[in-house]
Amino acid sequence: MDSFLEWVKTLNGKVCSLREFPAQGAAWNEWPKLDEKLIKALEKQGIQRLYSHQVEAIKMIQEGKNVVLATPTASGKSLCYNIPVLEAIMKDQNARALFIFPTKALSQDQMAGLHQLINSSGIDVKTFTYDGDTPVAARQKLRAAGHIVITNPDMLNTGILPHHTKWIKLFENLKYVVIDELHIYKGVFGSHVANLIRRLKRICSFYGTKPTFIGSSATISNPKELAELLLEEPVHIITRSGAPRGPRKFLLYNPPVVNEQLGIRKSSLNETAKIAAEAAANNISTIVFTRSRVNVELLVTYIRRNLISRGLEPHKVEGYRGGYLPSERREIERKLREGEISCVVSTNALELGIDIGYLKLAILHGYPGSIASMWQQIGRAGRSKELSAAIMVASSFALDQFLAARPEYLFGASPERARINADNLYILANHVKCSAFELAFHHGETFGNKDISEILEYLSQKGTLHKAGERYFWQEDSFPAESLSLRSATSENFVIIDITETAKPVVIGEVDRPSAPMLIHPEAIYFHGGKTYQVMQLDYDGMRCYVRQVDVDYYTDADMAVRFQPIDILEEKGNWGFGEVLLASRPTIYKKIKLHTHENLGYGHIHLPEEQMHTTACWFKVQTGIVWEGWDENRQSSALTGLANLMRSTAPLFLMCARHDIIVHGLVRDPFIEGPAVYIADNYPGGIGLAEGAFELRDKLLLSAREALSSCKCEKGCPGCVGPIGAQINAKRDTAFLLDTILAH
Repeated sequence: MDSFLEWVKTLNGKVCSLREFPAQGAAWNEWPKLDEKLIKALEKQGIQRLYSHQVEAIKMIQEGKNVVLATPTASGKSLCYNIPVLEAIMKDQNARALFIFPTKALSQDQMAGLHQLINSSGIDVKTFTYDGDTPVAARQKLRAAGHIVITNPDMLNTGILPHHTKWIKLFENLKYVVIDELHIYKGVFGSHVANLIRRLKRICSFYGTKPTFIGSSATISNPKELAELLLEEPVHIITRSGAPRGPRKFLLYNPPVVNEQLGIRKSSLNETAKIAAEAAANNISTIVFTRSRVNVELLVTYIRRNLISRGLEPHKVEGYRGGYLPSERREIERKLREGEISCVVSTNALELGIDIGYLKLAILHGYPGSIASMWQQIGRAGRSKELSAAIMVASSFALDQFLAARPEYLFGASPERARINADNLYILANHVKCSAFELAFHHGETFGNKDISEILEYLSQKGTLHKAGERYFWQEDSFPAESLSLRSATSENFVIIDITETAKPVVIGEVDRPSAPMLIHPEAIYFHGGKTYQVMQLDYDGMRCYVRQVDVDYYTDADMAVRFQPIDILEEKGNWGFGEVLLASRPTIYKKIKLHTHENLGYGHIHLPEEQMHTTACWFKVQTGIVWEGWDENRQSSALTGLANLMRSTAPLFLMCARHDIIVHGLVRDPFIEGPAVYIADNYPGGIGLAEGAFELRDKLLLSAREALSSCKCEKGCPGCVGPIGAQINAKRDTAFLLDTILAH
């Protein structure tokens, strides 16, 4: 491993950071009070004693306290909930537990681990997975006999809660609810899951149970806050791990610059493939993470070609991503565990705690989007006492380059805070509907901690609910949970219909409403399944988009005109404000951009109605005076656009969100501010807490934007800092002057 890392240092790129993490010894503790059968079963599996954090968690859970573990990967978190759950069932055969995992793959993996422990003990505990793959014939038996039901949020939403009368045995005896990978439940998804838990607790209350909640999370800056927002109950957090760890080295590699003036670097994809192939050639068991399915296939191809050119076997390299059949994924996992393959290339599908055996090296193609994800991916390698390593290859994206220049953001205390807004009106109202379908609401009843009397009255007036005396009953024919997507704020989607064969139109996909004007406007090029389509018609009223297959060598990129209208100012501090806004947007023109060379081939006009969204935003007004003195409107606009681009790139580092979750826009003459302003808005109806987070972190956002600008090595501005607004006008200099002036005031 050491000689391999030395070889990486000889590459043409720059090693921006090399950190060494020493080995850590184990901290053990005495067995808690457990059934002898269970202790013997654990000893059979080679577990002679437990780590200190495991014992602490088990004791708290046995006392009925809600517990969340936020310890590193490979610290044995699953034992912390498996042991007390099995102990409770051994004492009382009627006791039940519900395990919620974010993915099917993780559910299957955890069930396999549980079965091993149950079989070793010889105890009668029936464990089942209940998801979309569960055979219909097995479902009835599962509902009646399953001591531990393993599921995911989507199946809880559509398959369990609406049919709770079929799950009486579970709900009447529910003692524990396990929620794994809590950090996944952030933003829109987390806001939905918080309301799912409100629905679950409401049904439990109906059946007279009050389960203890047990959770696990990656290391984020606010695990306790996030857990208490999700559960609406006090939670005990355990962050100190007693698990041992071997020595680890972390190397941050930035590909070489090929155009100094424009800040263009060598392909990070090619550099990642070269490093991974060298590791595979040296028999270093490796996992490579990348952010897209296309990149998985490209990296597998490049690595295999490299190995063939050396006369080595290419079948030692496999890909792993969504879209593979479950049987294919299980086979790849088996090959990894048994050492039949030495390199696997994956999306974040393998980021979570699936057992894939022992790996020595993790290579990250680009920053994965959050520091929590980065540490999860790094933690997939190095599960023994030997030296392991992780290499992150920076891509040309602005945030990657910022982290390459300021690697200190990657280490120490995480700056990320997971945020949710369970009371987002759109999300809340949808779950109130689902909950009313499950159980009638009483007048004055709260939903979790939320007063929903106005929502109930509104739904009653609309005819969705029927008010009889002091109760509200569901009265529509539809099944509300079925049409509710847990990953978007609203369920309005445009359906994409292929009319290439006019006699046989085929639905090939869908696009959410906020994205539709940019992606599927008339004449837009739409990519699906490796094929190219052109949009022939967009039917706004019918929510349909008609496309025809074409053979073209370009793609389209739309420009959006945006305006903000503050409706209610909730807080003001200095030049900053936060509140509810009306966000109006309309695409104006689209550019035709040639594939591979990215040349501009021309443009066209887009004629679509304005879309309006009620959301939350924060804003700051730029003090005029010395800032704009002697500047024409182009210079003012380029400086504001550069500042907006920098904040759009660096804000996700603090808000723990994707770049498209927020809208950052600069206006030279904003009608509300009556001057220049920059807005940061939630890109979801009603807002999910990101704009509020930006308002709280306003100083950090401005400082990190200035750091990102300083760390970029281009001369006059490039896509890696101020964005593609042209170096001719020296946008970098003007943006720097604007930022320095704002920070000075």
